[in-house]
Amino acid sequence: MRVALLSDCYLPRLGGIEVQVHDLAHHLVMAGHDVEVITATAGETREHTTETEQVVAPGSDGSQNGTVTVHRLPLPIPGAPPINPFVKDEVRELLTRTPFDVAHGHMGVVSPFATDMIGVALEAGLPTAATWHCVIDRSAPVFRALGHARRWGEAGAALSAVSTMAAERVALITGDDSARATVKVLNNGIDVAQWRPSISPSPSPRADTVAPADDGVVRIVSAMRFVQRKRPGALVDVLRAAREQLDASAPGTMLEAHLVGDGPQRRLIAAQLERHGIDWIHLPGRVTREHLRELHWRSDIYVTTARLEAFGIAALEARTAGLVVAARAGTGVEDFVTDGRNGILRSSDDDLATGLAQLASRPDELARLRAHNVGSPPAQSWDRVVETTLAEYARAQRGAS
Repeated sequence: MRVALLSDCYLPRLGGIEVQVHDLAHHLVMAGHDVEVITATAGETREHTTETEQVVAPGSDGSQNGTVTVHRLPLPIPGAPPINPFVKDEVRELLTRTPFDVAHGHMGVVSPFATDMIGVALEAGLPTAATWHCVIDRSAPVFRALGHARRWGEAGAALSAVSTMAAERVALITGDDSARATVKVLNNGIDVAQWRPSISPSPSPRADTVAPADDGVVRIVSAMRFVQRKRPGALVDVLRAAREQLDASAPGTMLEAHLVGDGPQRRLIAAQLERHGIDWIHLPGRVTREHLRELHWRSDIYVTTARLEAFGIAALEARTAGLVVAARAGTGVEDFVTDGRNGILRSSDDDLATGLAQLASRPDELARLRAHNVGSPPAQSWDRVVETTLAEYARAQRGAS
């Protein structure tokens, strides 16, 4: 199958959509398909370029499995965001010169490039899928008024979102109760083998990473962009409240937290920690996947206070690494975390702080949940996600016929 992936954003920009579209492209190639990415994200220059990426299977001997072709069509001005409303004809030529079997657009809250190019693909008669990687919240009236999702559904496009919660929100903008489009769930994918800790008794470097040190310290991790939407300030408040409850109910239990990532609010959080003399919450900044993975393997709990989490790939990475996930209920995290089985889900920050304190004070319960996650890999492995993606492509082809 020949697939065109349409996305405003792509590597080298860093973010959830960028990484997921890149990884989807590479795993589709490893599954035997031809993939081209069409994006408004610039490469090394602001010029329109076509380049190729080598595809190498994770954990392989480095042998090339194929290539992904990337067409970069940025606005040719310095500092421009990844949008370009002037390349519709160029993209139409790309899509029809050697016809693709399907086009797959990737939507965020604001995705003018993908929105335009999904329209171009449908106008060209190409089977088209569209996946939302965001939570449609207060912007729902705007999306309903613009009508893109409704028109795409009426044209036969296969609509999906990255979680059950996100899919329900997308369905609401596709029409009224009697004429809503079917919106499927197409979860983000993860390389399970990369994140899962070793459970063998071998002397490999990973053999001692299944459990953190038994020293009375409960180690907490969170990984995020330090932006308001991710609520890093609320996370610090939850951690402090949990620590206060532990000091009162289980004074022998200590907390240590690493909040990984960078962004405009990181300095504000650092100043807050310094002002209050909090030395047990650390801000290591942006780290590599390898560093984060090692940190996960030596920790106990992953915490997120995000309320508008469409999926939560960072939480899934932590759950795959064996961490117990503590998160807000009603988010995309519910697609891979069940309260009491492999994590805790709470409806408010106060309840989350109380649940975190209770979990930290009960080592047997913490060990039980962690053992479940170590021994039970999640369903969002890339082989399954590719299978679900191909089913969406088949649905798009049926809709176009």
